Amino acid sequence: MKTFNKLVRDKILEIVRANGETPHYRILKNDAEYLQALLDKDVEEGLELAEDTNIDELADKLEVLYAIAKHQGYTPEQIEQARQEKAVRRGGFEDRIFLESTE
Repeated sequence: MKTFNKLVRDKILEIVRANGETPHYRILKNDAEYLQALLDKDVEEGLELAEDTNIDELADKLEVLYAIAKHQGYTPEQIEQARQEKAVRRGGFEDRIFLESTE
């Protein structure tokens, strides 16, 4: 028996069954529990992205961020607009500035 105890993508149960295994799962109906599971998944995906910055890991991270945004009532377009506005106000990361300290 493998233990996961984490939020998984919607089609994972089909994949598990297709592999001849029986999934044991529950549906997270409590909004606070679902949000916490999404936040935990975001950390998991962030660690995976730090290990391998390929396009699939980037897509996984983005999928989780979109799910968190949707749960909070935001659309991907609203997130993009907020990102652009913040980039105008505070800049992006293109200049690769690494702030070491201030006095």
